[in-house]
Amino acid sequence: MRDKKKNRKKRRRRSGNGFIDLLNALLTLVVLGMLAVAGLVYFGVQRFYADGPVSQDRVFQVERGANLSGIASALEAENLIADRWTFQAGALAQRKQNAIRAGEYRIPANASMADILKEITEGRAITYSVTLPEGFTSWQVVQRLNATDGLVGEIDQIPPEGSLLPDTYSFERGSDRKAILERMHQIQQDRLAEIWANRDPDLPISTPEELVTLASIVEKETGLAEERPQVAAVFINRLRRGMRLQSDPTIIYGITNGEGTLGRGLRRSEIEAANPYNTYQIDGLPPGPISNPGIDSLKAVANPADSDALYFVADGTGGHAFANSYAQHQQNVARWRQIERERAQAQADAQAEAEAAAARDALEAEQAAEHN
Repeated sequence: MRDKKKNRKKRRRRSGNGFIDLLNALLTLVVLGMLAVAGLVYFGVQRFYADGPVSQDRVFQVERGANLSGIASALEAENLIADRWTFQAGALAQRKQNAIRAGEYRIPANASMADILKEITEGRAITYSVTLPEGFTSWQVVQRLNATDGLVGEIDQIPPEGSLLPDTYSFERGSDRKAILERMHQIQQDRLAEIWANRDPDLPISTPEELVTLASIVEKETGLAEERPQVAAVFINRLRRGMRLQSDPTIIYGITNGEGTLGRGLRRSEIEAANPYNTYQIDGLPPGPISNPGIDSLKAVANPADSDALYFVADGTGGHAFANSYAQHQQNVARWRQIERERAQAQADAQAEAEAAAARDALEAEQAAEHN
């Protein structure tokens, strides 16, 4: 009986020791696992914040719609980061996987993964710009936008003439061309409303659309900002008196439909031809704008100069000579034609001198060849 009791005690002791041994083994594994994880985390953190492999500034494009995995792979492929897994883990740990923004970013030399993540989530994407000059037609605006690198999407419809505000517009690589067009239109509408609200109350135009039409003519008539109120005053005075505007650019628009430039002077037949845009033949304003006028031209029409002038002609300096009467205008025209004749003569003299110099050079070369 005693032997049996001793054996039972021994079995219980061994059984108890086995459970403790197993528990100790499991705890040891857990501790080792935790140490391993801690080591990996420490290694990953060190790697995440360590200097990157690139020795000079680089540009990296975050594509629209790209996810964290795709971005990490692209960074690794371009050798901007040591490995994608650490980058992804760092982004997930900081909960920034959904904060990455599309665009083109400048990555400094030796930027760490942490630096890169911060740049593409909090930094500013590289911006570019496109300039749409004052007086561009809508067709010209579309041509330039479609030809501008860094934009996406093709514009296949020409916006209404005069509905866009010319300016320099910034954009990020990958921006949509139509979005810039919409921005041009919205800004034009906002500024036009403001200018219309502050116009002179006695203008002979009744709608903002008419203001844009006249401003588009002013825009085409002079490139000098300081002259625009004077040019606008001439056309306003003519409208008040019932005189025709007689503006050459309106005829040109009727011929080209705003698609490029005429590339030559107007012919008499074109000036005399019936055309809805020919302000030598029609009364009042043409049926619509002939370009997209800038802010200065819109303001000039809304608040023209205090002037009685009814005529203007080029003065040879890049500006215009203004006249209150037809007689005075004829004198200005005569001076301009004299300037044109003198310029033509000077050009002809320069051409003749160039031809004479070429002839002398040829004879001297021939003579030198004969005596060598």
